Amino acid sequence: MYKMLAIDIDDTLINDEKQITPGTAQALADALAHGVIVTLATGRMYASARQLASQLKLNVPLITYQGALVKNALDGRVLYERTVPQSAARKLFEYCERYGLHLQTYLDDVLYVKESNEKAKDYAALSNIPFTVYPAFHELADKAPTKLLIIDEPAKLDDIALELRELLGQEVHITKSKPHFLEIMHREGTKGHALSHLADHFGVELSQVIAIGDSWNDREMLEVAGLGVAMDNAVPALKEIADYVTRSNNEDGIQHVVEKFIFQTV
Repeated sequence: MYKMLAIDIDDTLINDEKQITPGTAQALADALAHGVIVTLATGRMYASARQLASQLKLNVPLITYQGALVKNALDGRVLYERTVPQSAARKLFEYCERYGLHLQTYLDDVLYVKESNEKAKDYAALSNIPFTVYPAFHELADKAPTKLLIIDEPAKLDDIALELRELLGQEVHITKSKPHFLEIMHREGTKGHALSHLADHFGVELSQVIAIGDSWNDREMLEVAGLGVAMDNAVPALKEIADYVTRSNNEDGIQHVVEKFIFQTV
């Protein structure tokens, strides 16, 4: 019997209209009523994830910043936190400054940018969270950022990721949440690490956990969960490692998983 459900947000929980459909919301309400622990596991900030959690009436800890922060939706209590090591953060800030890259940093659940531009504005609109311009941006490297994010063209980010893995070594975890977003966290700031910690917190075996996602940054949690589910709209590489592929985010894929594996009605 599955006792816990961890769900990615973008292109998984929400459809292409950025909405939680009535079918998905009802399925999760039914799962909650059945005693299943439902949580979100996202690259988004805690403040952004909490907005969606409130829609679903979730009061459990949320996995945010790719797993770098697990924080209770109800009282804000931190259960798990891993920040980017100072040495790695300094190297990354210098690298982005040298090559003129758009870097965002997250500190105490505030989104900081060096300057206001279209990339910052578009990201803020997507996450429904404002950004703060911090002219002395390089100073933030010394303040233990929760996460760092580079926004650029997908192919360019692939090349950057290779260079950063050489530059930063094993100090950090580097992944993509969307084709244009390259994210850098502590090496234990993955959704897999956070989900393992959260399951232990609730006394749930990982074999009793379902994890659902669509992007490569969901890989670690799909691998540790008893049932790793990829959306039909997921990247091909995630589908290959998933235990099951559900319907797309526009076809109530979450609802299908709840009905099939929790209530076994389909």
